[in-house]
Amino acid sequence: MNQRLSYSSPQKQHLYSFFLSTTCTGTAVAIASLFCHVMPEISCIAPLLSLLSIVVVARYTVSRWYSLGCCFFSVACFYVVFPFLDQNLSPINYSVTLLTMIIIALFVSDMSSRLTAQAETIAEREKQLYEREQETMRANLLRAISHDLRTPLTGIIGNSALLLENGANLTEEEKRKFLSCIHEDSNWLLNMVENLLTITRIRGDNLAITTGEEPVEEVISEALQKLSKRYPDAQINAKIPEEFLLVPMDAILIEQVAINLLSNAILYSKSTRPIDLIVRDTPHAVIFTVRDYGIGLPPDKLNTLFDGNTSSPSHLLDSHKGMGIGLSICKTIIAAHHGTLTARNHEEGAEFIFTLPKE
Repeated sequence: MNQRLSYSSPQKQHLYSFFLSTTCTGTAVAIASLFCHVMPEISCIAPLLSLLSIVVVARYTVSRWYSLGCCFFSVACFYVVFPFLDQNLSPINYSVTLLTMIIIALFVSDMSSRLTAQAETIAEREKQLYEREQETMRANLLRAISHDLRTPLTGIIGNSALLLENGANLTEEEKRKFLSCIHEDSNWLLNMVENLLTITRIRGDNLAITTGEEPVEEVISEALQKLSKRYPDAQINAKIPEEFLLVPMDAILIEQVAINLLSNAILYSKSTRPIDLIVRDTPHAVIFTVRDYGIGLPPDKLNTLFDGNTSSPSHLLDSHKGMGIGLSICKTIIAAHHGTLTARNHEEGAEFIFTLPKE
């Protein structure tokens, strides 16, 4: 059977095929009859219309028997309804016509079956490839999460144990240093929890999200306000177009992307210069750029920066934690918005660029 239709049951498939066969064949016979009576000089159009109906039936029905039935019906119409097309038609002529139509029907039906089988094979391979990519992403996320949660917790436990056991013997400066480390690690763990909660907002393997028209200026302002509470000493120069920009997005997810990228620039750029957050409007998309003026990104890590792997060189990441999980989540969020996220170095540091399509 030719599996070219995708209805819920074989009965519906055959019902549709029968309806299509009778409709195409009946329409072809009716039009041919009209031409033969109104304009007999172009009565040769009848066989062509019959061939066209046979091709359509062979292509879009579930069995070749429907196209073969159209062949016999069309030839019968030639013999009974249109005997005046050619007074010299003989049983041999009709036999040749019938045989030709049967060959065409079988050929088209077989070719259509092969094309359908190839399409199904390609679709299955694409599905398997997509599933492998999703599994790789899950593995990378789990590896990054296990690494990024373990190291800050170890620091918190170690520093708090020192304060509890040797607090009486420590100076105020030493106590403040240990408390500062605990506060920093706790703050970072809070950011990690927010990232993990962000993942739960992206429903299913198809990265489906609910978007609405959101003003870019408000989303960026909200992200900067949250970031200022976490890093009160950070300096960020935001450059946003004066015109009012509405972009389809999930505002909370895009805020998280902006916070992650800006946090990475603050923590890992090793620079005291202000960070630039630049928004540019183009005809088809809005482009966001987070640019720092620090040590830059290792060129050999640019291709794997968003895979969730935190095993980065020591000059890029500190001894506590890495940026892998945050960047991987950013990539997932932007992909769910059908945008792009890239990273590159410029002459004075690194920059991350993500786009959000307007439609």
